[in-house]
Amino acid sequence: MNRGDRREEIVRDDRDRETFIKTLGEVCRKTDWQTHAFCLMNNHFHLVVETPKANLCAGMQWFLGTYTARFNRRHRMSGHLFSGRYKSLIVDGSGNGYLKSVCDYVHLNPIRAQLLRAEQPLKDYRWSSFGEYLKSPRQRHAWLRVDRLLGEWQVGGDDASGRRSFEQALERRRHEESAAAVQDWKRMRRAWCWGETGFKAHLLDLIAGQSGDHHYGDEIKESAAQKAERLTLEILRQAGWSDAELAQRPKGDRTKAQLALRLRRETTATWKWIAARLQMGHWRSAANAVHLLGREM
Repeated sequence: MNRGDRREEIVRDDRDRETFIKTLGEVCRKTDWQTHAFCLMNNHFHLVVETPKANLCAGMQWFLGTYTARFNRRHRMSGHLFSGRYKSLIVDGSGNGYLKSVCDYVHLNPIRAQLLRAEQPLKDYRWSSFGEYLKSPRQRHAWLRVDRLLGEWQVGGDDASGRRSFEQALERRRHEESAAAVQDWKRMRRAWCWGETGFKAHLLDLIAGQSGDHHYGDEIKESAAQKAERLTLEILRQAGWSDAELAQRPKGDRTKAQLALRLRRETTATWKWIAARLQMGHWRSAANAVHLLGREM
């Protein structure tokens, strides 16, 4: 979650909101994030994301930086848009209700902010994932994962009947807020993790470096640079190029520009990293070469 700098707006109109969600989709594709819920408000946002490749920091750096650049460019502004680093909360996703409580908190955010009238259904708020949950799989964002939350709500399946049950359940939750739920949400906002006592103890063990390999499962922990390097080597191999040949090619070589374009689209690598790795000179030169290539395509 993050707020606008000095609690100012991070979106000014629906075009900004569409850009925000488009950028979220891009970072999910680049990082393989699995998004379980999101809600965009006028001056802050909430995301519930699962990061199989342990790349939250790299992904958030790209996401916040890219959206800020697009917002500033459109509104002819400069400088910070968000109030520093995002706040993150580690959630117990073992199916015991903690993921459900976090997603409900996110989906009911427009109600707490009084952005909907009492008679309006929750799905009328267009800028959260709740409405996406009510669409068929072919119509919703491909990067939104719905099965975990539907499972914790004990919904039978991702079909018309199941989606209708989910909608009705959250509408009931909307009108049945208890004092205990409100206290839970207050504790959630102040916490650094959300789960049972054993879950927190396990995390503290990981932080202390006392856990073994069995805690990590088969997840691939890959930094942004590692992914970019792997992709670079794959493409060079397909092209039959060596690093020596890469160095001999001109800085503005078309194939280098095509490789740089793929790296920008598929990873969170910076222009500076791309220019150095592909030997394209200054990062602005690499950016200009990709821009010219894009105009040709």
